Amino acid sequence: MDYKELKSYMELSPFEVQFALTNIAGNFLDRTLLNAGRGNPNWIATTPRQAFFTLGNFAVLESKCDCEYIHTGFHPEKTGIYNNFKQFAKANPDAPGMKFLESSVEYGINQLGFEPDSWVYELSTGSIGDFYPEPDRILPHVEQVVHKFLIEFLCNNKEKKCKYDLFATEGGTGGIIYVFNSLMENKLIKKGDKIAIASPIFSPYLEIPRLNDYDLVEVEIMADPDDDWQYPDSELEKLKDPSIKAFFVVNPGNPQARAISNAKIKLIADIVKNDNPELIIISDDVYATFVENFHSIMAEIPSNTICVYSFSKHMGCTGWRLGVVAIYENNRIDEMIRNLPESERADLINRYESISLDPENMKFIDRLVADSRSVALNHTAGLSLPQQTQMALFSLFFMIEDNVNYIEGTKKALNKRIHVLYNALDLPLDYDRTATNYYAVIDLLKIAENRYNHSFAKWMEQNYNSVSFVFALADKESVVILPGSGFDAPGWTVRVSLANLRYEAYEEIGKKMLETLDAAYKDYELNQ
Repeated sequence: MDYKELKSYMELSPFEVQFALTNIAGNFLDRTLLNAGRGNPNWIATTPRQAFFTLGNFAVLESKCDCEYIHTGFHPEKTGIYNNFKQFAKANPDAPGMKFLESSVEYGINQLGFEPDSWVYELSTGSIGDFYPEPDRILPHVEQVVHKFLIEFLCNNKEKKCKYDLFATEGGTGGIIYVFNSLMENKLIKKGDKIAIASPIFSPYLEIPRLNDYDLVEVEIMADPDDDWQYPDSELEKLKDPSIKAFFVVNPGNPQARAISNAKIKLIADIVKNDNPELIIISDDVYATFVENFHSIMAEIPSNTICVYSFSKHMGCTGWRLGVVAIYENNRIDEMIRNLPESERADLINRYESISLDPENMKFIDRLVADSRSVALNHTAGLSLPQQTQMALFSLFFMIEDNVNYIEGTKKALNKRIHVLYNALDLPLDYDRTATNYYAVIDLLKIAENRYNHSFAKWMEQNYNSVSFVFALADKESVVILPGSGFDAPGWTVRVSLANLRYEAYEEIGKKMLETLDAAYKDYELNQ
């Protein structure tokens, strides 16, 4: 691949680059493809899945009817369904996931105060998915379950009395795009407005604002790689500018895999309180559960924060597409909509009047749901009921199952993998309690300088880039990693996903990265 073609790839999303790299790396019959590009984990949580399928079996039995049409059932009856479930559980004690499923039902009744028939009915009808989602935003029992999960694992139980409204979405990415769209539709962000981007960051946050649909001006808030990827005070103080309308952040980060420290979160809170009270913060917390005692921005600044969470990473369920948007019930965003100029409020009344008797006072979370289906199709909005039911079981698994083995097991696996990789690269690695270890960001120039000399590192910088390195690695070694530049990381960094391969593979990846550098060094020597 020539330089001109390589340069064109620098303009692509890193995930589009990943597809090209995978095609190149997988084109050899005599090599094993090692794909550490995307962050799809190679583990799954089995118990809540078993519970879901056993629940579905119970629900179908409740739906069966004695009629002339075989293969036919009707909607389950609500009255007495809890007792029917108890009899089913007693008759099938060894059914997969049954113990956890029983515990989930009893937890809802005893800990969350659910009426037994209503709770089992929602779970059962949700698992068979024979109705439209109603309410469309999220099922009522599912909302309470997921809410408790968010308070416990994202807010570290700090805001037990806080009430967040939730919207179940098609993964975190669905939540992200819905939030962008509704902020624009509701005049809270307009074309040409400034938004702050906490960088490095998951690439869509860099790419979406530049689209013609939004045409926003990006202000980078750059993390310091020499300070465990924390944001310097001088960078965060950019948020004091009231012309900055929103702040987009992934916490813990992707690709840098670090949680924002409590001190930095408090500084952001002070800036919002004292300098920019209408700053809207969108915090993507998908990696939160990999950090012990994680503290979300939404726990510190609930009134201004829109939190997006996805179950995809820790539960190993990217294919389920399970996400949720959380917004504090008494939030500044609703207040900002009420304070819009009269002409803009009139436009919004016109937009939502077909679905509300009081469109002027619709909450932003409900506008978000309506906008997800272009308002006119609001009656078909909402995440599918089987997805919501599995989401509830995943939440309950974290809260009530003896899951220390699972949670700590995934953390230990990531920790082992990153240590194997760093050892292979001959890099030091200190323990960091804010790190998820889900990704590793490797500075190739630093390795080149330490392994060889400063002159070679300068030669690499002048003649190549991280994109050329990852293509050479894919072509020569069948290893796929991504250039850090696509995430707005320093230009000569690469991102290695630690989630999707067994630990032995990371030793091989480290060795092959060094072999590729060795080949570049030989080229350097020939040109001296």
